[in-house]
Amino acid sequence: MLLLCFAVVLLAAVLVSALAHRTILSTAALFLVAGFVLGEDTTGVLHLRADSPIVAQLAELALFAVLFTDGMRVGWADLRSAWRLPGRALGWGLPLTLLITAALAHYIAGLDWPEALLIGAILAPTDPVFAAALVGNDKVPARLRHLLNVESGVNDGLALPFVVVLLAVAAGSDDLHLGELATELALGLLIGVLVPLAAIALERTRWFAASAAYAPLNGVAIGLLVLALGKATHGNLFLAAFAAGITVATFGPRQRATFEHFGENVAELLKLAALLVFGALISVQFLGEISWAGWVFAVLAIVVARPVALGISFLRSGLGLREQAAAMWFGPKGFASVVYGLLVLESGIAAADEVFHLVALTIVISIMAHSSTDVLVARAFDEGRETPNWHGVLRRARRRGRDSAVEAALPLANQPGDERDQGTSPTC
Repeated sequence: MLLLCFAVVLLAAVLVSALAHRTILSTAALFLVAGFVLGEDTTGVLHLRADSPIVAQLAELALFAVLFTDGMRVGWADLRSAWRLPGRALGWGLPLTLLITAALAHYIAGLDWPEALLIGAILAPTDPVFAAALVGNDKVPARLRHLLNVESGVNDGLALPFVVVLLAVAAGSDDLHLGELATELALGLLIGVLVPLAAIALERTRWFAASAAYAPLNGVAIGLLVLALGKATHGNLFLAAFAAGITVATFGPRQRATFEHFGENVAELLKLAALLVFGALISVQFLGEISWAGWVFAVLAIVVARPVALGISFLRSGLGLREQAAAMWFGPKGFASVVYGLLVLESGIAAADEVFHLVALTIVISIMAHSSTDVLVARAFDEGRETPNWHGVLRRARRRGRDSAVEAALPLANQPGDERDQGTSPTC
């Protein structure tokens, strides 16, 4: 039934994709709403719960694929040459977003400080997948697109240690497992670098060569191998995925080119499937269980936390006001927050259910808001739209007025008896 629903919604999304590309209609929002309608507590077509294994597995797989393909968009040289702005967003923006979100959760939603800091860490990562029209638009300045791509790829892995440590604090554990966290991060980075290097080196030897038909599958094989080794060694999957993508982009430009289009389609399919499943967890009853203070928190976490944090981070950065405003607004919450929220739900801490409700609500509002405004903001960077719309309307109205006046005057000028238009002088 899940496969049938996904196929039907996917066909609908394909049929309206051209319209969605030009308007505020969003395919991401379409899958979220479809999941909401088909969920167990709404129409009962899909029988999914937050503790269903497929929910966490699909969200994790989708996030891995998205980070892998995001990493392929930038190589190591790109990161070194344009690290200043992403460094500000990660070094200042990420911790400030965490702290501001935690303060809102404590003072507005009424959570204790450990749980408030935990929800701040869960909601700090961003996901530009829901702002695709902005990130994928060539008319948007390259440094802004680079900033959003690099920030979103790295901050998922950076937020994970905070989530795990704060989860242990919220559970009242005396052992924060810092050694294990360091090992997970190191393993993820190691796997993400060594596996692609080995695969690329093997293909370059005289004994091996990929045919044109199989060349796109090289990236798939690398990604699956990184995923499997990360699972087997308990390495950080998300850091491994992003590191692997960057390694392929840096050392395997041919592998990157052959995999790019195919990989983006695979990541898009997984993302949409995860959105459908996530939407099925949301219902009117689920939303009704959240207090008004929780709704206020969710809205402020989107419109206050990141804009204030990024505004402080970009002080005297040289970033234009329009680019800065776009970066401040587009901090959508995505698969990383979904995965981390499910980790909290499975942990069994006292406030797990309340934290998950707040996280889910914030993600839903973020997806609806950011995926529906990316086209509008992207158009602001279109050079052909620098002149305000009202100016063009006014200019066309004036032109029509002048043309009407000329047309009205021509019949009068050409009436019989007007000797000036007869081709002869009055004396003839």
